[in-house]
Amino acid sequence: MPKVGMEPVRRKALVDAALRAIGENGSLAVPMAEIARHAGVSPALAHHYFGSKEQLLIETIRSLLRQLRTDAVAALKAAGTPRARVSAVIRVNFQAHQFAPETVAAWLAFYSEAQRSEAVRRLLFTYARRLRSNLLASLKHLAGRDDAARIAEGVAAMIDGLYLRQGLKSAPISIAASQALVEDYVSAELAQQHAGRTSQETQA
Repeated sequence: MPKVGMEPVRRKALVDAALRAIGENGSLAVPMAEIARHAGVSPALAHHYFGSKEQLLIETIRSLLRQLRTDAVAALKAAGTPRARVSAVIRVNFQAHQFAPETVAAWLAFYSEAQRSEAVRRLLFTYARRLRSNLLASLKHLAGRDDAARIAEGVAAMIDGLYLRQGLKSAPISIAASQALVEDYVSAELAQQHAGRTSQETQA
């Protein structure tokens, strides 16, 4: 019988253990018994808290997304201008802890699982929608509506692509350089928008 008050602690331990186990194995094909062993609990207790391994994996993704959201909210609150908020979103997605081996392995495994699991696909769609929304909320103050949407899509694509390249160890540049590359894209796009508006005003 689980001890009263221990459920939140044990659930977190199992989520952390799932992340470590996925990182070590490089896939989601990790037995519940192995995850339970990492957490220091019995497989029966793991099933008691989550019902199935799939539910535990779903909660592990949610845990990563909650941490990313918490970091983004804090960074956005500290940013004083729309441009600074764009940079905050970029910076959060390139934080060092996002590139911990077990975290990278988990994200790659989840993306792969999304091809088979509708539940995982919905969670990753939530991540993509939140990233685009955070970018668009600031970019719409810096560019026209259509251009802001286009730039947001470009930034999101660069973040995802560079993260995958870093995770697969195929990127020839550092995390800091990857972040700078995205910043350069934003600055170049906004400069082009400003130049276009200035030209129109001059002609008028």
